[in-house]
Amino acid sequence: MAGDPPVWPIPDEEVRLAIERAWADGSWGRYDGVHGQQLEQELARLHDAGFVTLCCSGTFAVELALRGLKIGSSDEVILAGYDFPGNFRAIEATGARPVLVDVQRDGWLLDIDQLPAALNGQTRAILISHLHGGIADMPRIMNFAHKHGLAVVEDACQAPGGLVAGRIAGSWGDVGILSFGGSKLLTAGRGGAIITRQAEVHQRAKVFCQRGNNAFPLSELQAAILLPQLAKLAERNQGRRANVERLLAHTHGLPGLRPLVNRTANSAPCYYKLAWRYSAAELRDCPIDEFVAALQAEGVPVDRGFRGFARRSGRRCRKIGPLPESQLAAETTLLLHHPILLEQPARIDDLARAIAKVAGAFANRVDGPN
Repeated sequence: MAGDPPVWPIPDEEVRLAIERAWADGSWGRYDGVHGQQLEQELARLHDAGFVTLCCSGTFAVELALRGLKIGSSDEVILAGYDFPGNFRAIEATGARPVLVDVQRDGWLLDIDQLPAALNGQTRAILISHLHGGIADMPRIMNFAHKHGLAVVEDACQAPGGLVAGRIAGSWGDVGILSFGGSKLLTAGRGGAIITRQAEVHQRAKVFCQRGNNAFPLSELQAAILLPQLAKLAERNQGRRANVERLLAHTHGLPGLRPLVNRTANSAPCYYKLAWRYSAAELRDCPIDEFVAALQAEGVPVDRGFRGFARRSGRRCRKIGPLPESQLAAETTLLLHHPILLEQPARIDDLARAIAKVAGAFANRVDGPN
């Protein structure tokens, strides 16, 4: 594929100016200051929530949310069998036990229809992620949770600024989660936030972080560089969506690759990752790693998906069935990383041609896989 690979974070003059202002006024070296306060206010406004707690990472934010909800030992938290590995560990960090529910057939989102089978007397919460461009059906999840007295942690780390049934992702759950990690759509190298309307959850989170001072902070400099990015988030998300539509239109029907649509009505996804399911049977049984390597050799920024939890030991979790769809997702998911989705349309067309070239070559091979 022609051209240099896209960089991330992208050069941004307003971010550079924010860094210079923080250096000039000395705020970069303060424990607390105006940048963090303004970021909390802007995130609260965006999510129509009263309380935002900034912290050191999105992974820790999940644990902090659970602790704010008083989740602990002897409790159980429902989680999809295919999800970010840190979410499983965050549940364990509180002393609670993950309960794994399978994902949708040919999808990556928790299968809501299987939630009733996961309930027992220890079930306290559901941890639900918007994943790989998919948008979870939060109205259904919240209705189920309220009916059964469960809390909901809504992981929007891959979907900042996305819409879920007309509302911002992260604003549906009892607590919403954002990540500002180095690869994320809003990036400060590291960082995260929890968002809630519940004052007691916010207070418990603050108390947990206090070890003489805030032991898990987002710095003033990080907050300063997030503010100009946040102002551009909606525009950039729109651009990514338009390029995904263009790419999928150009790659429609290619052998071996199946993009999946799994979102609720009146929703607008974000594309931190664009995902396909890989079908080796359509490509002469070529192993997925060989196909990924060929795409990468053409300059396509693609990689494997998560390993999932279907093979986790029963000593660490409770499983609702054998989780066949979660295992299939772990074995067959391909992920395109987002930086290229802010490129010009001609670049997206080059990307589509590169993907088509590799898929066609593998489909027409006569010697089979190496």
